[in-house]
Amino acid sequence: MNTTAFSPEIIAQHQLTPGEYQKIVDILGRDPSYTELGIFSVMWSEHCSYKSSRLHLKKLPTRGKLVVQGPGENAGIIDIGGGWVTAFKIESHNHPSFIEPFQGAATGVGGILRDIFTMGARPIAVMDALRFGRPDDAANGARNRRILAGVVAGIAHYGNCFGVPTVGGETVFEPCYDGNPLVNVFALGVCRKEDIFYAKAAGVGNPVIYVGARTGRDGIHGASMASAEFTEESKQKRPNVQVGDPFMEKLLLEACLEAMKTGAIVGIQDMGAAGLTCSTCEMGSRGEVGIEIELDRVPQRETGMTPYEIMLSESQERMLLVADKGREEEVFQVFRKWGLEAAEIGVVTGDGKLRVRHHGEIVAEIPNRELADEAPLYDRPHTQPPAAPATPRAARKPANVQDALPALLGAPDLCSKHWIWEQYDYQVRTNTLTVPERSDAAIVRVKETGASIAMSLDGNQRYCYLSPREGTKLIVAECCRNLSVVGAEPVAATNNLNFGNPERPEIMAQLVESIEGMAEACSFFETPITGGNVSLYNETLGEGVYPSPVMGIVGLMKTAAPVTIPFKTAGRAVVLLGGCGSCDETRFGGTEYAKEIDKQLWGLPPALDMEYERRVQRAMREIVAEGLAESAHDVSAGGLAVALAECCLGAAEMGAQVDLDSDLRPEFLCFHEGPSRIVIATANAKRVAEIAAKHEVAAPVIGSTIEKGLEIRQRGVTLGSWELALLRAANGEALEAYVR
Repeated sequence: MNTTAFSPEIIAQHQLTPGEYQKIVDILGRDPSYTELGIFSVMWSEHCSYKSSRLHLKKLPTRGKLVVQGPGENAGIIDIGGGWVTAFKIESHNHPSFIEPFQGAATGVGGILRDIFTMGARPIAVMDALRFGRPDDAANGARNRRILAGVVAGIAHYGNCFGVPTVGGETVFEPCYDGNPLVNVFALGVCRKEDIFYAKAAGVGNPVIYVGARTGRDGIHGASMASAEFTEESKQKRPNVQVGDPFMEKLLLEACLEAMKTGAIVGIQDMGAAGLTCSTCEMGSRGEVGIEIELDRVPQRETGMTPYEIMLSESQERMLLVADKGREEEVFQVFRKWGLEAAEIGVVTGDGKLRVRHHGEIVAEIPNRELADEAPLYDRPHTQPPAAPATPRAARKPANVQDALPALLGAPDLCSKHWIWEQYDYQVRTNTLTVPERSDAAIVRVKETGASIAMSLDGNQRYCYLSPREGTKLIVAECCRNLSVVGAEPVAATNNLNFGNPERPEIMAQLVESIEGMAEACSFFETPITGGNVSLYNETLGEGVYPSPVMGIVGLMKTAAPVTIPFKTAGRAVVLLGGCGSCDETRFGGTEYAKEIDKQLWGLPPALDMEYERRVQRAMREIVAEGLAESAHDVSAGGLAVALAECCLGAAEMGAQVDLDSDLRPEFLCFHEGPSRIVIATANAKRVAEIAAKHEVAAPVIGSTIEKGLEIRQRGVTLGSWELALLRAANGEALEAYVR
């Protein structure tokens, strides 16, 4: 094996510090080979090792009565009853989606789907949380629109071709994402409990089998690229972005699930970030065994590939599995049937090392545990998050509710995203019970159990900039509230932590406070974290994104007609479960009104009383269980007026007339975003009030549904009156106008 002492420049190019390089030398007892240097660089990258966040992620709750598998595997798993489980997780593909939007987003979908079926579960739903620069920005709008169009097309292409419904998500726009979009993809699948598989090698002498697509040069150093800030040279890194083939992944799914049923497979792992390197050393480390492979046997689609390239390639649609010795042919037969490559490339050993041969020569020999589980761990210095202004920087415009509501409904964050979700097949496989933007949570049924799974994906970067701790708690609360609105009980969560450079103490402080807020809220709402993703170094030319944690929370419910947002019948009482809430100037600066009308950001996010929030959610679930909610919608982004308007924009074109008994200023009353509030249309307001009283929450009747128009009054004084056609045009046509 050729080893050498590498120059500081080569070490830096591999995103390794001098101290980390010295640790490599200490582990090996010698200088590394070039292939070994590459292997360490990807496995010790932030993307793979979580070296800046692992210390703090331990604070998160990970156990619960339904948790079957928590963090540490490809996906978390919970018990959904009847002998069935669901596997789910969220992952990011942020940096690749900036460099090559279509393939970056497409392969993000492909990667998270493999995480699900690696566990033995068939994927049945995908959601996405997207962050882009403003499409109407004078300087960067053209690029932002190109990235938006490419990402949406990539998600649609992969999901639609693979045959998994994209059932919901969210899309928001901020200038901080101009040079660094965020593409977070959530996937969920189901299987029998006894059919779960793990990424663990076992059995000395068992064959190691490579299946799926051939290895190429695409995606090399993708993991380490995702662990560095963007520079002007980042656009030249297109070779770091993988190229996906959803049709091959569909074949791979079916072949893997069929091969699992033979009983010949001991362990299986997808080749995601770090490719063959990650799958070999992680399977070996988890099983406390070694793995030896011969690269000459690895199917390759390009000639002359070096060991370094083969080990670091992140070509898509590939899996690594360990089979029982003597049963290899059973596995090969399955993959041949599906027209896929399958090659025995190595063997399980008893020495705990990853040993890589090329033309018979050893080119890498590294202890698995030190490579996979004992990567450097840093307690990065953290000070205080950057402070926003306590009060508005400039005088605020006089409130004009009449004009403000259409403006907000047409703002990029709040306008209808039908231009996006209509590109997705959200009904394939016939399990989807909801339509995007027509319910607060997406719902898919599990036909075999008679039950359904509800999913909510949410984030709020403005809240988290104002207070990472309080903002993250609000995100957890809203996700749980969305599930409760449709009648589902929140039971478990996954997360994607998107932050800037952790080497900056103020950015590290944002990450720490967000994790601690998440830990507090998830413990309170009994939604343990079963896994997730950390994406750091989301910066371009030194400018970081807002702290952008995204929560994905799942809930369980009996299969029934879902409670949807639109008003349906005239003469129904409109109840505001939770009451009008309170707000002052200091809690208003993170709202959509402050963003779009005042063009400012200040103060603190809305105040959250978690105990009151829990009571509101319990009351809502009971109201749904008794069939009392003809429609329901939580009050969140945009506030009460926006929530009411969204309830009026259904197919029935049913409006509402409300009169609010509150002494709040008109813009606070209509547009503050205080939590713990749900708009309900009901034919039995008395029974709704009884349930609310039992849970000690407010439930005033604020008005009634009417056949046309929306009117909002405050103690008899009209604040605004709108024709629904005006509101529908403002909301429904805005995004297409932005992206033209």
